Amino acid sequence: MNVLINWCRVQLYSTSKIFRVARFDKKAVHQNHFLGLLWEFLSPMIQIVIYYLIFGLRLGGQNMVNSDVPYVYWMLMGVIPWFYISASINAGANSISSNLNLISKTKFPVEILPTISIVKGLNGFFSMFGLFFCLYIGTGHFPDIYWLQMIYYFLAMLLLLISISTLNAVVVIFFRDYQLIISSTMRLLFFISGVVIDVSVNPDSLLTKILHLNPFVYVIEGFRDALLGRAGILDHFWWGIYFFSVTFLILVVGIYMTNKHKQNFVEYM
Repeated sequence: MNVLINWCRVQLYSTSKIFRVARFDKKAVHQNHFLGLLWEFLSPMIQIVIYYLIFGLRLGGQNMVNSDVPYVYWMLMGVIPWFYISASINAGANSISSNLNLISKTKFPVEILPTISIVKGLNGFFSMFGLFFCLYIGTGHFPDIYWLQMIYYFLAMLLLLISISTLNAVVVIFFRDYQLIISSTMRLLFFISGVVIDVSVNPDSLLTKILHLNPFVYVIEGFRDALLGRAGILDHFWWGIYFFSVTFLILVVGIYMTNKHKQNFVEYM
């Protein structure tokens, strides 16, 4: 418990540093580009437009089964969080190994490196959802009380990403091939996490119950519950208990491994 408390204290005390380093890293990535940080908004916009043209106009606005929402909007509710989730997990896994020089030369809190990798992608995430909201509201789907649940699912998503990245970042230090395993796994999870396929269409089936063990499904279906007004948070009470149990278990293991091995990270430069 003390390990978890200390980790939380480091995160809180380093909040300004997390956002400052994340902002600097984003500028460094785009410093040789003519449009610079504008790509943080252009790239998501291009992705949303492409998906809209392919799945919206090409499919003629076909609706989801048992729903009056066109498939393109239902799909974007899952694709947008997934873009952020996938990019964050890949970046988080590499967060410590790519900064070993920084760790060896300065007294830098290793614990915040995975968190920084998660924060760096927030601009793109908010940009994509902002554009989606313009399209969604523009077609007559107006906000209601259920939309407030998006705050809860957003925070749940951040906690899950930080937990997984904290664990993955340590494993990658000792087993570099793990980064490739993560990339391949994320491609598989794209199809079984409910991003483009409705994995909850038969709630009583064994397959659905197995797929719901995937914590990403809880987040993605949660965003849809909020935007479609399908269900409240308490309607999935036990699913939520399971989600946070798994998330905290991953976080605790990741924190424990970080504290145990952080003195030896520089040996793997």
